[in-house]
Amino acid sequence: MVTQPAAGQFEGFSAICTHLQCIVDQVADGTTDCPCHGSKYSVKDGSVVHGPAPRPLPAQPITVSGEKISLA
Repeated sequence: MVTQPAAGQFEGFSAICTHLQCIVDQVADGTTDCPCHGSKYSVKDGSVVHGPAPRPLPAQPITVSGEKISLA
């Protein structure tokens, strides 16, 4: 999953919730959200904003080249 916390700034994270491994699938109000049990993660650094997730989303290395974003 790739987020854009600020214009021109991109961050890569696993899209698998650290609670019960559902796929996070919504972005709203600065968080990316898990539909299964309501966990919310910061789009800035993947940290848990609202549980029950026990850990942040793991960062994934990405490269940005022009308009293309890829896993590094």
